Amino acid sequence: MIRDPGAFDAFLHSLRRFVRERLIPQEAEVAARDEVPPALVDAMAAQGLFGYSIPEAYGGAGMSTEELVLAAIELSQCSVAFRARVGTNTGIGSEALVADGTPEQKQRYLPRLARGELTGAFALTEPEAGSDATALATSARREGDHYVLNGTKCFITNAPIAGLFTVMARTDPQQAGAAGISAFIVERGTPGLTTGAPYQKMGQAGSPVSEVHFQDCRVPAANLIGGVEGQGFRTAMKVLNKQRIHLAALCTGPAIRMLDEALRFVSGRKQFGQPLADFQLVQAMIADCQTEIHAARALILETARQRDRGEDVTMQASICKYFASEMCGRVADRCVQMFGGYGYIADFGIERFYRDVRLFRLYEGTSQIHQLNIARRTLAQAAR
Repeated sequence: MIRDPGAFDAFLHSLRRFVRERLIPQEAEVAARDEVPPALVDAMAAQGLFGYSIPEAYGGAGMSTEELVLAAIELSQCSVAFRARVGTNTGIGSEALVADGTPEQKQRYLPRLARGELTGAFALTEPEAGSDATALATSARREGDHYVLNGTKCFITNAPIAGLFTVMARTDPQQAGAAGISAFIVERGTPGLTTGAPYQKMGQAGSPVSEVHFQDCRVPAANLIGGVEGQGFRTAMKVLNKQRIHLAALCTGPAIRMLDEALRFVSGRKQFGQPLADFQLVQAMIADCQTEIHAARALILETARQRDRGEDVTMQASICKYFASEMCGRVADRCVQMFGGYGYIADFGIERFYRDVRLFRLYEGTSQIHQLNIARRTLAQAAR
């Protein structure tokens, strides 16, 4: 669903130019500094990049799912760090409030998230609760008009710089699994909340990720998302179903960029007296990359349109994330191969993308978890 095609085309053109003129030239600096410079963060905020999926009533763009994924494909054609810097606000860091927050909670936090004044983070994963999110052990005990949180979260994107955390915690220890889980908004500076040092990672330099610790952290009861206990896992699934479509788009942009870089290289590099692009086995890799990119884009757009029509896309969202993340990994491998020895050298940039995109197959559901989800839902449909 594109609400105003003419205006949206103009927006995409502006975004495309911003990515090429402002962000791509800064990629090496961001990788070297391991951070996105504040001036660029301000420029991204001025472009409205933090508020894509936040409703217009709260200062965002209120994008439909189809609009969001098209914007994500454009934005992600630069270093993953730029997308990650705004991505929690346009996705998991704000979506719980958008989906289930009370009017008061939305009014208090969403405008600041949309403006980029606050960076959001989504604190679900724990050392013993990753793929099995229902096993989380972080507790939230009611004491008067507060909840007291205790526990540790890990692998939380933007945690070191976040000002606002969406936290999943168990409010009913007597109920195992999803039933006893609730969702909270916790502000940076709340006593008892601390974040660890950023991890040293394989890739995605400039995108800080760390643990989040809660030690007798007192959170106002008014910060229980939706004001109802026991709905946290349902809220998390709403967040992740949309975010998996979004993330699939964010896997497709880097694949497009890597293929573009490889095409420039093989068109200019000669072996045996002719450009590498003239060799049929190189052309075969180009064809495979292009075909898979187009297949991912078509799948994502169709699923986005289904969601905009109000259809249940739980299985399709898993399919999108599974296919697009695996596709991106295959494209990265072929593009390094097309660069030959130069693909292994940092000066040429393709090896950075190769490392950066490896994470896509792990977070927000590993490929294997999505395979299980897809298979189980397919079998359930066949049994009806």
